[in-house]
Amino acid sequence: MMDATQSDELFREYRRTGSAEIRNRLVENYLYIAEILAKKFSGRGVEYDDLYQVASEALVVGVEKFNPDLGNRFTTYITPTITGIIKNYFRDYSRSVRIPRRIYAVAAKVKEEINEYYKKNGVKPTVKQIAEKLGYSEELVMEALECRAPVSLDSRIKGEDGENDAPLYDVISDDGNKFEDFVDSQSLKDEIKKLDATEREVITLRFLQGKSQTEVGKILGVSQMFVSRAERKILEKLRSALS
Repeated sequence: MMDATQSDELFREYRRTGSAEIRNRLVENYLYIAEILAKKFSGRGVEYDDLYQVASEALVVGVEKFNPDLGNRFTTYITPTITGIIKNYFRDYSRSVRIPRRIYAVAAKVKEEINEYYKKNGVKPTVKQIAEKLGYSEELVMEALECRAPVSLDSRIKGEDGENDAPLYDVISDDGNKFEDFVDSQSLKDEIKKLDATEREVITLRFLQGKSQTEVGKILGVSQMFVSRAERKILEKLRSALS
């Protein structure tokens, strides 16, 4: 694995040449970050393989866009970037998945039966065993096993800093609330001046310095949840003022 100095030099070479070979070397060097973040969010209604694919694609895009001369380390830049994209994926997935109510009910019973059988026998039951026990056809059991429950935006999860818990809604990013969506104009600068000191600090740390919500929380002495909610409110305030 390359150290930060070596990777920065390779990033500069990639920006000069656009070489796919160099890009692939960089992606391979940092693929462990995609793996770590995919594992972090797995078990919440979306399969690890799906999350790993999303994280890997985000990593490739991040490698292509990263400029080492802006002063940030790539790990500092890419971690919140991939995390935000995974959270967006959760939100989009929860909106798009529509499991028929009947199948959802069957899936719940199948899952319960699998858990009970495993507790008693130490192995998972076959589809045939589940079907016979519950009185369903094997086809229905297979359909129930293949469906994935939608991710609820009200489900409780731990914050990035490991403190407290909150609805998933409070920690996912919103495509409609990106600071980059605002035009870099004098009117925006004027509105930012109207924010209180804490709000201006959040904007500076998050969007100008590229720090994660957890990093901002540590700097300000507040939780990641506080930063997430504050960020959402600030962007909504700016959007309303500029609309």
